[in-house]
Amino acid sequence: MGEETGTVVGADVQEAVFALLARSETYGLDGAVKRIDTHGAVVFLAGADVYKVKRAVRYPFMDLSTLARRHRVCEAEIAINRVNAPDIYLGVAPVVRRDGVLALGRDGQRAEDVAPAEVVEWAVHMKRFDEEATLDRLAERGALAPDIAARLADMVVRAHAAAPPVPAPEASVEELARYARRNAEGVALRPEIVSVERLLALKAASLAAHGRLRDLLAERARTGFVRRCHGDMHLRNIVLIDGAPVLFDAIEFDESIGSIDLLYDLAFLLMDLAARNLEAVANGVLNRYLWARDCDADIAGLAALPLLLSLRAGVRAMVAAAGLRYFEGEQLSEATEEARAYVALAERFIAPPPPRLIAVGGLSGTGKSTLARQLAPLVPGGVGAVHLRSDVVRKNLAGVAETVRLPPEAYNADTTMAVYARLRELALGALRAGQSVIVDAVHAREDERDAIEAVARQAGAAFAGLWLEAPVGVLEARVTERVGDASDADAGVVRGQANYTLGDIGWQRLAAQGEIGEVADVAGKLLGLAGGGRA
Repeated sequence: MGEETGTVVGADVQEAVFALLARSETYGLDGAVKRIDTHGAVVFLAGADVYKVKRAVRYPFMDLSTLARRHRVCEAEIAINRVNAPDIYLGVAPVVRRDGVLALGRDGQRAEDVAPAEVVEWAVHMKRFDEEATLDRLAERGALAPDIAARLADMVVRAHAAAPPVPAPEASVEELARYARRNAEGVALRPEIVSVERLLALKAASLAAHGRLRDLLAERARTGFVRRCHGDMHLRNIVLIDGAPVLFDAIEFDESIGSIDLLYDLAFLLMDLAARNLEAVANGVLNRYLWARDCDADIAGLAALPLLLSLRAGVRAMVAAAGLRYFEGEQLSEATEEARAYVALAERFIAPPPPRLIAVGGLSGTGKSTLARQLAPLVPGGVGAVHLRSDVVRKNLAGVAETVRLPPEAYNADTTMAVYARLRELALGALRAGQSVIVDAVHAREDERDAIEAVARQAGAAFAGLWLEAPVGVLEARVTERVGDASDADAGVVRGQANYTLGDIGWQRLAAQGEIGEVADVAGKLLGLAGGGRA
């Protein structure tokens, strides 16, 4: 299914360059230099500096086989990454040979500036950060902050707002089909990973999905959703600096790989979180991203998410397969198993189950949003359910940030009807896109409950309703303790709601005065969600 190539040219020269950059005296340092090898580069951590040299390799997905190509890619790496990490990317430095001796040049030097020396290699110069603060390392240590999903989603929203348009966005549509073929071919070069039959089946399913989605993807390309993105947004390429996640190491070697649909860019992060069993974080990132952008096209675009997630897992499988040549023994076994796991993940993503609609109702303070947030990652398919929250929709309709307190008139009957209509519109759109949905709103009136159930019937989706109940004193205490939340409900609102005429409640009633974990366990079991409600 393909032909693998390794180092193409300059292997002897590169080894000499690597030896130079591995020596502390090259930088005037006393301490040791740390070397990190990847399939496409060798990185040297030297004091406060980092130098990255591209390997002289050619893969089906990347050609760095000539010095001129590597120079262009180094320059592109600086330009592209300064958008998201301006303080990290410093410049491009030459490695020169003068009178047979190699030396590291200065940032910004051109080949003609260093005559009569010969430029033999180029290196990206970066400011060193704490390599233990990359999110993959933090995840491995179980040290991700509780609010990391919100911080990551905000990071992605900013990156996508800054991502520039590309000259031929429609080309990205057919590129996705090429990725499906290339991923399978790249993994097939290492038959010890999985059988060719499985790879052929995965490729066929991916291409069939692509065929069904071609018109949707083309429309998104025409309407501005294809941009020059980061392109490699996984946890290893995000670092916490002063508490904020910072994107680095964007795709620089191929414009077609970086010129992609915004959801395909996001899908890499979601896939990587899921691969690390961090589905709750992935689900939180997806939903906060959708809330922040409040864009109907993003909801409709979710129809492509299973394909995009699967392709991203396939990319990681292919890259892992390409890197097996650099390992042996136990490391080789671990790397092979990693590639195998990515193939299995790609297979799972490409075949999601039918969508379902879950409604969570109850008076303010019953814990609707907290419960929905716990349950959403557990709903099968992709990275869980789309969580639609009435409080967030109300703030979006008002055009304010979710923590801005609205005046009382924003809660009048007409506005509330508009909020519920918008919730139903979004839920129907997500269900039609094949995504399961959890709608979280008071739903105090029978007609409101009937209307959300009708959405499930309209979409041909299964429905379940949960009604949460707790004593008024408990509800008052909960809303009083809220800080930085989208809900504006206070103790006065709770007392007013206590007088509501709720009518016949046909949804499953749950006592919600206990710990949320216990409530979530009961709800999860009632809904048939694996693992109860623990997220």
